[in-house]
Amino acid sequence: MSGTERTTDGRGRTTGSVLSGLAVAVGCVLFLGGFVWGALLYRPYTVPTDSMSPTIAAGARVLAEKVSGSEIRRGDIVVFKDTAWGDLPMVKRVVGVGGDRVACCTKKGLLTVDGTPVEEPYLRSAGPASPVGFKAVVPNGQLFLLGDHRNDSLDSRVHLTDGDNGSVPRSAVAARVDARAWPLGSVGMLQRPDGFAALPGGTSQPGPLRPIVLAVAAGAVLILGGAVYGPIVRRKGRGGGHGHG
Repeated sequence: MSGTERTTDGRGRTTGSVLSGLAVAVGCVLFLGGFVWGALLYRPYTVPTDSMSPTIAAGARVLAEKVSGSEIRRGDIVVFKDTAWGDLPMVKRVVGVGGDRVACCTKKGLLTVDGTPVEEPYLRSAGPASPVGFKAVVPNGQLFLLGDHRNDSLDSRVHLTDGDNGSVPRSAVAARVDARAWPLGSVGMLQRPDGFAALPGGTSQPGPLRPIVLAVAAGAVLILGGAVYGPIVRRKGRGGGHGHG
């Protein structure tokens, strides 16, 4: 046993036990703080249909950051509720914002926004971006929404005649999806699509979910490490003491 390990403070505690307690304390702050931080900013949602597959499968659980509709950009996947669409929250991708001219499809089968073709690698099929052609001008303060499974999604295309050209108000948005949380094989962050990045306004930045997860994981490691290190140091200290006797 080294002299440093046997050093005690005024209350007879070894340096090892002090470090162990400190690690556990810091770990608890990170672990609990991360959970509280996440609970304040994020909500879980279940996606009941496959309208967003393959990005989000039917029955999958997602984590969505609670944001204002004013923060939403093209390419974001949002949770929203609009009475014209139904009574339950829905999950779709934003492809157009107020003032945009959204149309489909070009000769290559691409969606266009203000005449600019948009590559959408997240779509379920390799065919055109929509099995039926459409065009709409998005009113100011509104969002034009499509599912990633364009052959099986009830979205802005079927609401074109409902008023506002099939769009929903930004105020209808409750949250922006940042990650898949279930099933385990699909867990991970959702990347912002590059196809909309060159358009005015660009794309949104990811929420703070990654640092939240890192804080929780680091806290767990410190708690477990500190809890294990303390007994080991005490056991070595007792063994060293017997050897010197």
